[in-house]
Amino acid sequence: QVQLVESGGGLVQAGGSLRLSCAASGRTFSSYAMGWFRQATGKEREFLAGISWSGGSTVYADSVKGRFTISRDNAKKTVYLQMNSLKPEDTAVYYCAADIDHLGIGIREYEYKYWGQGTQVTVSS
Repeated sequence: QVQLVESGGGLVQAGGSLRLSCAASGRTFSSYAMGWFRQATGKEREFLAGISWSGGSTVYADSVKGRFTISRDNAKKTVYLQMNSLKPEDTAVYYCAADIDHLGIGIREYEYKYWGQGTQVTVSS
């Protein structure tokens, strides 16, 4: 079992930055990959970024590559998503998720077994 709690969402102007955090508890944090997804109103959940158990490998969606950075601190059992140059189209509920069943970094929803409750990010123009 893994429990995930996101924080750090809020309202920001276009061009601004936010850092999301996701605190994990339960199963040994350093044993599984983590990912960030988002879901805008009326749209499907979208993969944003994933990071391996060690933090040595990362994967990004084209829509956020160069603007968002995923990282993790295994000692603090926390994964982060640094978001820069935010745009109004980045407005969504952001979720972190844990992939405990696969060796690589998943990019699809079904590869992630545990999910946080989500945190709202709103970017104003």
